[in-house]
Amino acid sequence: MSIRVRFAPSPTGYLHVGGARTALFNWLYARHEGGKFLLRIEDTDKERSSEEHTRVILDGLTWLGLDWDEALVFQGARIKRHQETADKLLAEGKAYLDDGAIRLTVPPGEIAWDDAVHGRISFQGADIKDFVILRSDRTPLYNLAVVVDDLDMQITHVLRGDDHISNTPKQIALYRALGGGAALPVFGHVPMINGPDGKKLSKRHGATAVGDYQHMGILPAAMRNFLALLGWSPGGDREIMTREEMVRLFSFAGIQQKSAIFDMTKLEWMNGQYLSATSAEELYPLVAPQLAQLGLNGRKDAVLRAIAAVKTRSRTTLDVAKQVAVRLDTRFVQLDEKGAKEIAKDPAGYKASLEASLAVLRRVDWTPETLEQHLRGLAEQRGVAAGKVFQPIRIALTGGTVSEPVNELLYVVGKEAALKRLESAISGSIPG
Repeated sequence: MSIRVRFAPSPTGYLHVGGARTALFNWLYARHEGGKFLLRIEDTDKERSSEEHTRVILDGLTWLGLDWDEALVFQGARIKRHQETADKLLAEGKAYLDDGAIRLTVPPGEIAWDDAVHGRISFQGADIKDFVILRSDRTPLYNLAVVVDDLDMQITHVLRGDDHISNTPKQIALYRALGGGAALPVFGHVPMINGPDGKKLSKRHGATAVGDYQHMGILPAAMRNFLALLGWSPGGDREIMTREEMVRLFSFAGIQQKSAIFDMTKLEWMNGQYLSATSAEELYPLVAPQLAQLGLNGRKDAVLRAIAAVKTRSRTTLDVAKQVAVRLDTRFVQLDEKGAKEIAKDPAGYKASLEASLAVLRRVDWTPETLEQHLRGLAEQRGVAAGKVFQPIRIALTGGTVSEPVNELLYVVGKEAALKRLESAISGSIPG
């Protein structure tokens, strides 16, 4: 059997992280099985659907690296097909008119399926009751449109969120009524995504649209990896995975039944891992526009040096941009609380250390190796630990107490700019 799965978003809003996770699971399964991943835009709600939302959804999937097979299907263009199907059921006595609407007759008895995630799930037809499939204005209801489209698209597996479990018995009733020998698809319902408080993820927890995370500086590979682990486990303690590894390892068996927790701290940590492993050249096209928004247009070679220096201590590309800006332009240097406390411990010692360092730095070759060698030599000469020399320089250059190694920091800032910052710090005009 050729595997055919689909992702079917409604263009009535942006691409939610839950929808993106569903799309990813379907995509991974299709690629793992050598099948087809299809995309259907369910735009039958004309009042709330928009081309803008459709474009944002497509852009979000593309950003995540989820390509689809075959032509895009728009459900709104298939209403005539839905109407014909409802009329057929009416003519066959499997549905009836109710104030102009067509209502499906749900026979008594068990409606059950073997869910790919939860195992056997069972309902009783008597509890489902007859339901409307075509309104009196001839517009189709969700369950009818979905079943007709899935049949016509030859969908073999329907993998979607737990919130659709209540729709499934109605859709099975429709499959049975339509007959024709079409086999039921395999249904699988993945756990919902909750916020850290255990409640369904919503805007009160922060950003919920995939596009928001893109603008926050999350890398697509990191977002894809993070989403994959929301309700699925590849086994073992494996966390960082390439797209190819996820395709190879993905299976329904790895999908968990309990709700997943969206942990922003975990996402930022994971993004940091990807930033560390990504070259400065690859990050440049993402960081440069963010620098421009900050009002900084630095030379590419200087920006690349700064990116390389700060990326391993960053969590987002916006974080990278802010740290690059500090290194390339004094306008962005601000003394933080820890830096101020460090200076306050011994203001005279801070100034004296900078004066001694400045005297050495004015006469050395400006390479990371030489800078480290001479500064360590200064520490030995003064009879103090190297950190006592390095930390005042770090504070003077960045305003803070954490950075890359000070010799690398000096090299990135550049000799002329670094010496000016140290002179300003000694005079008390810029941090300290």
